[in-house]
Amino acid sequence: MMGSHVGEVLAILLFAATIGGVMIGFPVAFTLAGMSLIFAVIGHLFGTFDFTLFFGLPSRYYGTMVNEVLVAVPLFVFMGVMLERSKIATALLETMGQLFGPLRGGLGISVVVVGALLAASTGIVGATVVTMGLLSLPAMLRAGYDPRLATGVVCASGTLGQIVPPSVVLIFLGDILASANTMAQLAKGNFSPDPVSVGDLFAGAMIPGMMLVCIYIGYVIFQAIVNPKSCPPLVMTAEERRTLPLRVLSALIPPLLLIIAVLGSILSGIATPTESASIGALGAMLLAATKRQLTWVNLRDVMRSTMMISSLVFVIVLGASVFSLVFRGLGGELLVDDVLSAMPGGAGGAVLAVMALMFVLGFFLDTFEIILIVVPITAPVLLGLDVDPIWLGVMIGVNLQTSFLTPPVGFALFYLRGVAPPQVTTGHIYRGIVPFVGLQMLAMVFIWTVPQSATWLPEVIFGEGRNVVRDAPVTPDDGGLDSDPTLESPAAGSGSGGGSVLDDLLGGQDLMLPDEEEGGSGGGSGAPSGERRQKQSSGSVLDDLLKNEELMVPD
Repeated sequence: MMGSHVGEVLAILLFAATIGGVMIGFPVAFTLAGMSLIFAVIGHLFGTFDFTLFFGLPSRYYGTMVNEVLVAVPLFVFMGVMLERSKIATALLETMGQLFGPLRGGLGISVVVVGALLAASTGIVGATVVTMGLLSLPAMLRAGYDPRLATGVVCASGTLGQIVPPSVVLIFLGDILASANTMAQLAKGNFSPDPVSVGDLFAGAMIPGMMLVCIYIGYVIFQAIVNPKSCPPLVMTAEERRTLPLRVLSALIPPLLLIIAVLGSILSGIATPTESASIGALGAMLLAATKRQLTWVNLRDVMRSTMMISSLVFVIVLGASVFSLVFRGLGGELLVDDVLSAMPGGAGGAVLAVMALMFVLGFFLDTFEIILIVVPITAPVLLGLDVDPIWLGVMIGVNLQTSFLTPPVGFALFYLRGVAPPQVTTGHIYRGIVPFVGLQMLAMVFIWTVPQSATWLPEVIFGEGRNVVRDAPVTPDDGGLDSDPTLESPAAGSGSGGGSVLDDLLGGQDLMLPDEEEGGSGGGSGAPSGERRQKQSSGSVLDDLLKNEELMVPD
C-alpha cells in the first residue's frame, strides 16, 4: 500500500515538473522524455516502477510511423504552406476588404470571412495571423479602426484554423480519442465498439466552427452599432468599385474549389482524411501554378518548412509516448480514474474539471503540448463515463483555441506583435483579445448545453451507426478502464495504425504494473481501487477477450 501511495505522489510530481519545465522554456519533447526518465529512475528506486515497461516503447514508435491517419499531418501542412506562398491569402484579403469595406465594420467582417476561408484551406494559424497582420491591420488602422478591435479581430480570426476542418489539431485529437474510445468500450465489455474516426470529428466541428465565425461577425456588427467610431467604413475609388466583381471571383473561386475538394471528399465518404490531404496538397500545387508561384525555389522552401513543422510535431509525439508510459507505470492513470470518477456531478463534473484544467494550462502551454500531455491521461476515463467522443473532441478543440489567444503564451498574440505597426502596443493586443476569449467561452457553453451542435452532422453524414454503444455505467466490479493499463498513447494511434486491437493488446502486455500479482501498486487507495487491481491480477482484458466465443479479430 505504501508503494502505491509513493507511485501516486511521483506521478503527480512528474506531471507538475513537466508542466513547469515547459513553462520555463525547455524544449517540449526533451522535457517530456527527460522528466519521465528521471522519475522512472526515482520510481524504480522506491520499487514503484519497472524498467521492463520501456520494452513497449519500440512498438509505440513503430505504431506512430505506420499510422495512416497521421500521414495526413505533413500533407495538410504542405498544403497550407504552399497556399501561403501562392499569394492566395493576399488576394483574398484585398478583395474581401474592398467588398465589405464600404459598410461600417465591413473591414472587420472581411477579416473574419477570410480567416474562415484560410482556416478551411490552410489551417496554419501562424501564417494566417502574420498575413492578416501585414495586410489587413494597417488598412484597418488607416480607415480609423480602434486598435483594440482591429487586433482582436485579426488574432481571433487567425485561430479559426484550430477548429475549422481540416485542422491538424483535430487530426491528433481524433486519433487519440479513437484509441481511447476503443479501449474504454472493450473494458466495459463491448467487444464490437463503433469506431470513431477523424472524419467524424471533422464533421462534428463544422457547425461549431461556423458558429464561431458568425459570433465574431456578430460582435463586429454590434461594435459598429454601439460604437460607430471604432469601425468606420472604407473609402473606395470608382475604378476599384468597377473592377471589384471580377477580382472577387478570381480570388474566391480557387480556395473554394480546394475546400470543396478536400472537405467534400471527406464528408461524402469518398476519401479518408489522409487521401483528401493528398488531394489538397496536389490542389495547392495546381493553384500555385495558376498564380505562377510554383517555382523550384518556392517548392524547395515549402518542402523544407513542411519537414521542419512535421518534425517538430512528431518529436513531441515521441516524447509524449515516454511520458504516458512512465505516468501510467507509476499508477497515475488509476489516480486520474479515481479522482474523475469521484467528481461531484458524475460525468458532467468530470468533463468540467478537465475543461477547466485545459483552459488554465492554455495560459502557459501550446495546444499540442496540452493535447499530448492531458488528453491521453483523461480521455479514457471520460469516455468510460459515457461521454460522447465527438462532443468531447469538439469541446476540447474550442477550449484549446483559446490557448492561442491568452497571455502570456498566446502565440497568435506574439505573431501579431511581431508584424504590427509601431503605433499598436502590446496593451492594445491584450485588451483587444479579451472580448473574443469571452465569445469562445460563450460558444463552449452553447455546445455544452446543446450537444447536438457537435453530434448531429456526423450522425446525418455517417449514419446513426456512428454512435458509441452505451452500456451500463462503469463500476469497480467491471474492472473499469484500468483492467487494461496499456491504453495506447497518441503515438500508438487508433485502429488505423499498425495493427488490430488484438495486436495492440498483445504488444502492450509487457506494460502490466510490476507488483500487480501482490495486490497492485499502481496507485489509488480504498476499496474501489483495490477491487480494480484484484481484477487485474486475476486476468487481463486479453484473457477475457480470448475467453469470449464471439471475439472477431480484424484482419
